[in-house]
Amino acid sequence: MKPETFTLEMNDGASIIARHYSKPGALRLFITHGNGFAVDGYRIFWEPLLADFDVVLYDMRNHGLNPSAGGDGHHYRQFSQDITTIYEGVTQRIGKAESIGIFHSMSSRSAMKNAVELGSPFDKLVLFDPPSVPPRGHALYEAMQSFEIKLINWATSRRDRFASPDELEAEYSAARASSKWLPQARADMAKAVLQPDPEGGFRLSCQRELEAVIYLQALSLDLWPSAEQLKVPALLVGADPDGDGAPPTGPANRALAQEGGYTYHGMKGTGHLLQIEQPERCRDVLYDFIAGR
Repeated sequence: MKPETFTLEMNDGASIIARHYSKPGALRLFITHGNGFAVDGYRIFWEPLLADFDVVLYDMRNHGLNPSAGGDGHHYRQFSQDITTIYEGVTQRIGKAESIGIFHSMSSRSAMKNAVELGSPFDKLVLFDPPSVPPRGHALYEAMQSFEIKLINWATSRRDRFASPDELEAEYSAARASSKWLPQARADMAKAVLQPDPEGGFRLSCQRELEAVIYLQALSLDLWPSAEQLKVPALLVGADPDGDGAPPTGPANRALAQEGGYTYHGMKGTGHLLQIEQPERCRDVLYDFIAGR
């Protein structure tokens, strides 16, 4: 199945490429990704959904297929505005339908900010492991602070040029952080996050300094909303909250769910990239939420 592809203009002039896999009359899913990644890297999660849903895929600005928009708009305030602009642009293009926004990590936080401050355009939200940083003084604040600082340091020093996607795939295969990713996802993600470099070879689509600044912004976002504040039904799906070596996002999202009254599923045995570690289980949770189970 080939999608319809079109370009949407954001309110600051940035361009976002959207792809629509049409299934007339079906529930519509808008699907995007986390910081430094790209939606095609999540293919093993979303591709089976095409059989049952009308699906819109897009990369966040400065990621994936999108042209570079520079650093001026690379922040959570703009990301949250982009969500509404993208929804409205897609709806104008292909018509209105009942829609669920499916987000991961950075885009989950953007969707939460969008819902609280602008009013979500979606009928429901599914939030996969947002890097939920609790308020200062919370028992889990320091763990999340340390997590984000480690990611800042990693991002600013990461390799950003490659002779081919195979080199990045090999790095994913060797790294502990991506050891739980399914092998196909490592190959998909390596292709998805790279663009041809005019000087030869390939470069990261999302500049590493821009990736780092989002990790830094997570610490000052002041976003720990209750489910009621989102004003739309939302499912919070977190990484394993108890597993050895699991990221602190797992316990943080369990705490957010308990304190904020969310419909919540903590997925045992998973890390932060749970959609490409356990895609079938993630889809099962999505189907259950849609069915009200």
